[in-house]
Amino acid sequence: MRKIIIAGNWKMYKTQAEAKEFLQGLMSKLIEIPEKPETEVPEKPEVVLCTPFTALDFMSKNLHGSRIKLGAQNVHWEEEGAYTGEISGQMLKEIGVNYVIVGHSERRQYFGETDETVNLRLQAAQKYGLTPILCVGESKEQRAAGETESHIFSQLATDLIDVDQENLVIAYEPIWAIGTGDTCEAVEANRVIGLIRSKLTNSNVTIQYGGSVKPNNVDEIMAQPEIDGALVGGASLMPDSFSRLINYK
Repeated sequence: MRKIIIAGNWKMYKTQAEAKEFLQGLMSKLIEIPEKPETEVPEKPEVVLCTPFTALDFMSKNLHGSRIKLGAQNVHWEEEGAYTGEISGQMLKEIGVNYVIVGHSERRQYFGETDETVNLRLQAAQKYGLTPILCVGESKEQRAAGETESHIFSQLATDLIDVDQENLVIAYEPIWAIGTGDTCEAVEANRVIGLIRSKLTNSNVTIQYGGSVKPNNVDEIMAQPEIDGALVGGASLMPDSFSRLINYK
């Protein structure tokens, strides 16, 4: 069985005080919404919140015992060293982090991340028992040029060298849909995710869709047979919208 995972990526939003307020609102929403019938959804999705580094310790202490897992937004490939501004796998593991986003398009675009460094970060995450969420996807120009498949396959070929696919999540995030309000059609996202799965040695890897996932489109997205969850940006910042995504129909 492929695990269903709904993950929120807070990016560079929320102080600790704001994180506390969010958590209070979300927990009340989770309690309010009734359990789904087994005939509708075989299991409740795993819920992950990937917060800024400054909120990780607070969130770890306050999520303990809940159904929500904690994620970070990056990890360095070395255990320690002179890497100003970076964070290591053992640092994340020590404070109870379970997941870590690796290779997000914003890291690739703004901070020089390459497929080679993404690969090193994936291996480092797994070394410390973290489950990496690998982000892949094409730009608007690449899609227009008919290069969607070749670009993503090239990313996977390098990103996944020596990576354990038994401890891996992949997020297909078309770059042109991130934060733009433009969502990839659900059927098209399903097609691309099916192609990604065909390139894996483990067909049970959870593959999420990410890119302007909202309460008004999550049901259609999650109805697709190849899509195993969502990596969500803006809609994860408010308890009302995030709880609606968690409780998709």
